[in-house]
Amino acid sequence: MPKKVINNLREKEVGLKPWQEKIQEVITGTETRMGKLFDIWLLIMILASIVVIMLESVPSIQKLYAHEFIVIEFTITGLFTIEYLLRIISTKHPLRYMFSFFGLIDLVSILPTYLTLFISGTKPLTVIRALRFLRIFRILELSNFTKGADTIIKALYESRHKIGVFIISMLTIVIILGAIMFSIESPEAGFTSIPRSIYWAIITITTVGYGDIAPMTPAGQAVASIIMLIGYSIIAVPTGIVSAEIVRGDKLKYQLHACPKCSETGHELDAEFCKFCGEKLK
Repeated sequence: MPKKVINNLREKEVGLKPWQEKIQEVITGTETRMGKLFDIWLLIMILASIVVIMLESVPSIQKLYAHEFIVIEFTITGLFTIEYLLRIISTKHPLRYMFSFFGLIDLVSILPTYLTLFISGTKPLTVIRALRFLRIFRILELSNFTKGADTIIKALYESRHKIGVFIISMLTIVIILGAIMFSIESPEAGFTSIPRSIYWAIITITTVGYGDIAPMTPAGQAVASIIMLIGYSIIAVPTGIVSAEIVRGDKLKYQLHACPKCSETGHELDAEFCKFCGEKLK
């Protein structure tokens, strides 16, 4: 029996009725023919819904096909609602699914359409169902990509204190520079208040530079030049912090996974035997 089929049988929830098991096999299975067809259908529906939402935002197109867009949107939302309910009834632990990451995304992706019946302006929120494309990692078995994402998330978490200090330092700098620019420049140049001057300092130090506010005096332009140079020098700081944490995590991973016999390191986490002496790893 193929290994993947054995794994599917092991993961299969017990205590379900035959019809629940059949639904679960179609909805969550990636090896069966029906499961693959369901996953493809799901991705097509998600893509179609997003395309409809984008086209509906174009006034000329929306004016011509307003009724068709409404019919398509509620049809797709109805199908997503049925799918969501089937996922609930085909699992032994419905609440576990409902409060899981994908369960919450599935719920949030259908709510905006129903909210449009009571609250105007919520239609664009339906694009949040684009998050459902994350299921493609499971459908295409791209587990290595999810492992890479876990590495980045862990590095961000481990470097949160350093990034927090960096953000606080930057807020302090832009507040001081904003106050200085408010004292130097006149309201006619756009520096009408300290908060607005801080806004200018932020968009300048981040090298965004919208151009809606610009210093007019030589002193203000000198300060602006200093801010621009500071921006270029610090823009890579957060990236360096996270990169260093990723490298440190990789080194630590290999250092901790040592052979109990020869004490050599450098093994992969899923390695079962030492690549130097052949001893079974713990």
